[in-house]
Amino acid sequence: MVKIAVAGAAGRMGSRITALSREYDGLELAAAFERKGHKDIGKDVGQIVGIGDTGILLADSLEPMIGAVDLIISFTTVEASLEHLRLASAHGKSIVIGTTGFSKQDMEEVAEHTKRIPCVMASNMSLGVNLLLKILADIARVLGDGYDVEIIEAHHRMKKDAPSGTALKMAQVVADALNRNLDDVAVYARKGIIGERTPKEIGIQTIRAGDIVGEHTVIFGGLGERIEVTHRVSSRDTFARGALRAALWLHGKPAGLYDMRDVLGL
Repeated sequence: MVKIAVAGAAGRMGSRITALSREYDGLELAAAFERKGHKDIGKDVGQIVGIGDTGILLADSLEPMIGAVDLIISFTTVEASLEHLRLASAHGKSIVIGTTGFSKQDMEEVAEHTKRIPCVMASNMSLGVNLLLKILADIARVLGDGYDVEIIEAHHRMKKDAPSGTALKMAQVVADALNRNLDDVAVYARKGIIGERTPKEIGIQTIRAGDIVGEHTVIFGGLGERIEVTHRVSSRDTFARGALRAALWLHGKPAGLYDMRDVLGL
């Protein structure tokens, strides 16, 4: 039995991970915590997320309970997830991270910690998106340089980072398949008289509106035809279930940095 701790357990994602965790044989919710000062600290987390009493009170820190858990799931902020990673590394615990917006410097720190502990880190825990990443690489390799690539992503108005981590991952996968350096060819906005589109650029455009959970469309535009591949998420449960599946898969794995394609065997 894998004893898990859920970070941000009263938040949009953490609450769904907490609620759905009881559906997974092999997982046991052992701790739930939030930021200091949260209004629900001290309440039964089951009452907060709508699954009835669990006997687990929402805490304002994981540190006092770290010895009682095997694995941490963190869908929070970059700063908080890095703290959770440091704590996991210090105590030899596994961790699943679904937070996005990490800088290159942040990822260098992640790489150091994951030399000591196993970690699944993915910009999108959806099974469909991770299957799509494989398909996009195949499409890009077959089409080659004769098709323009544009990525459009849409999320809710409260999302803090842009473009989404998923859009950036899609762009990276396509760039790799086409032997391009994404830093050199990515175009994030267009305005004014900018001239003709360059042959190798990859456009990444962002929409923020209402309560959109997550939508990504990749366009391969050729002369006389256009291929569009779209993934839409209608519920955060999709991401929560992916994270819980990752937790089951990760337990007992050697130290290292894994992603959802490892979890799915892709």
